[in-house]
Parts: sequence; C-alpha cells; structure tokens
Amino acid sequence: MCTPHERRAPAAPRSRGLRGAGRAACFDANGGVPPGRPVFAAGGASVARAPDVARPVTSLPGANGPARPAPQPGAGRTEGPVGRVVVVGSVNADLVVQVQARPRPGETVRGGPLAVGPGGKGANQAVAAAVVGAEVTLVGAVGDDTHADVALRGLRRAGVDLTEVDVAPGATGTAVVVVTPDGENSIVVSPGANGTVQPGRAAAAVDRAPAGAVVVLQLELPAATVEAAVRQAAARGLRVVVNAAPAAALSPAVLAACDPLVVNGSEAAVLLGQDAVGDPAAAARALLALGPRSVVVTLGAEGAVHASQGSEKVRTVTPPRVAVVDTTGAGDAFVGALCAALADGLDLGDAVGLATLVGALAVQRPGAQSSYPDAAEIAEARRARP
Repeated sequence: MCTPHERRAPAAPRSRGLRGAGRAACFDANGGVPPGRPVFAAGGASVARAPDVARPVTSLPGANGPARPAPQPGAGRTEGPVGRVVVVGSVNADLVVQVQARPRPGETVRGGPLAVGPGGKGANQAVAAAVVGAEVTLVGAVGDDTHADVALRGLRRAGVDLTEVDVAPGATGTAVVVVTPDGENSIVVSPGANGTVQPGRAAAAVDRAPAGAVVVLQLELPAATVEAAVRQAAARGLRVVVNAAPAAALSPAVLAACDPLVVNGSEAAVLLGQDAVGDPAAAARALLALGPRSVVVTLGAEGAVHASQGSEKVRTVTPPRVAVVDTTGAGDAFVGALCAALADGLDLGDAVGLATLVGALAVQRPGAQSSYPDAAEIAEARRARP
C-alpha cells in the first residue's frame, strides 16, 4: 500500500470483464486527491484511509466518467498485516418499496416511492468487510445493462477490488425488496449475471487469493460454483466462511470446510431438516455435528450464538438495543464484519461481538449498503458499549 508521501502508477488493466477496475494509484497531496474518511481497524483504532481511484471500464455504461473517491481499506495501519477478505458472491441492484403490509395472494397494495440501490449478498458483505478495515476482493459478475453501474456503486465507494468481477451479456442480478413499517422485509431475487459465474472461474479466482485470506461465500451463486470455490480455498489452507443463505442443503465437503458456518434460524432449520429452531444453543450443537469447524447462528435482535468443535460451550453475544428502521442487508453487515475481524486475527468470540454491533448499527437506517456504519460510528459505538 502507499504511504501518504508515495505515488504509485496504476497497474495495467487486465482484459477480462472488470479486471483492471479495482484499486488504482495512490497519490500524494500534489495529486489533488482528498484524504479518505477514517477507517475502523478490528482492534479498535481509527486510522485515515487514502481514497481509491476507479479505473475506467469501457464495457459499463458511464464508467468513463469521473470516479468518486473511495476509501482504500487498510491504508495507514501502523501495526501488523492488513486483514484480507475474498468474497465469492452475488452482485445485485436492489429495487426497494415501502409498504404498510405485505400483499396477500392475489392482492395488490400501494407502496411508497421506489428506491434503487446496490445490493446482493456478496456485494453487501464485501462493502461491510471493507468499512470495518479489511482489504477486500470480490469475485462475481454483473450484466451489461444499466443496473450494472448501480450494483457496483457502493463497492467502488468502499474501495473493494473489482478485478475479479466479470461483465456478462444480459441482466445484472436484481432483488425486489418489500419493507414494512416494522423494518422487516420480503425479497425476491432474479439471479441475472450471478448465474454465469462458473465453477472453474471461481476456483481460479480463489487460487489467486493472497495467502492468509479469509474466503467468504453465500448461496446466491450456482451450487457447483460455491462448491468449487470452497474446495479450492480448503486445498490452499485458507479460512472458509459460508453464509448458507438463501437456505439450501450443503455437501459434506462444504460443511467440513466451514470455519464458521453462519446461518440464521430459518437457515439452520433447513440444514437440520426441521420446521423451525426452538433452542438456538441446541441448534448450534446439532449444526456442529454436521461437520463444520465452528458455527454462528444469528438471532436478529437477540444477537447470535457461536460454538466450535472441541468445546461443549455455546456462547451468546447480545447486541445493543436499537430502534429498527430496516433490516435489509443487516445479516450481510454482520457477516462482512465477522470476516474482516477474523482476517485481522480476532478470535471467533470477539469477531462475533464486533459483527453484532455492526449489524445493530445497520438496522437503524434504510437500505442495505447505504445503511452500513462508517469507521467513526463503529468506534463510537464500541466506546459506548458497556
């Protein structure tokens, strides 16, 4: 990374998709780039980030326009290596409508104004990991439509490396989100370009991941792609985090690599073949019996429980009480923060503690990535927490 007084020329763009659209040069004060906003390191310190400059991508609409400054994760660290996170996952445009009540079958309801913004579980988690302080690379794909620029907007602002994001013919992944006054949501996802990320492509990207990186996956990409990426990460000895969402069965090989497996109550029930989860601690133990090295079960406003192989203890982490505005993307904020903390060397318990705090901050604003706290907010919330 560049120090405040260094200047580095951008690397030559790579030919495929968005490769070459990730991190560019660092400039000194004479380069005219304003200083970045503070960044929270998982250990609790606030440091200054140098802004990123996105390289042009001619295949995306409007990509040759002026780049918006984005923080460069990890810049300015004074101690130890920067935690590195590789996210293999979905990139979506979110279409969000506020309603008083969800429509019943056959019913039409009037909604509020349509809000369009970036989303997708992979992209959300990448942004969350970046704002916590990790160096983040995203592996995925967008379409060649107008939604692609919307889907990538938050990633660019957060300084996420997009060199492993391809452009596929057709539509960008899209999520239609309906939010009720209590902040709960219902979501329908059209995969679009996310369905074009092939197993060999994902495995090759993971093979290029830096040593010591944490690799995180969700289930919005094809199952074979997730499996290939997990196998490659495990073969390289990289830490694998799988957020089993949307809920689906996982193969024994994927489960065995998880450290941790992250699920909410409904996802845990699917993996356990149950209608619902009653006792979260019992669910965590039952999930461990399926083979993962560790498990985190998120409980919404009640926080999370976590457990690891070799220990009979199931620990509970309770978040601060907050006024919920919108839960969209809060689970992704949790997972991204968790991975950043693990990549920075925190143990699972401390990482879950940070993740519950970031998730609680995220539900206090509408939207997904737009709701994620910045470094100063995270640091202030940590200081205020008893």
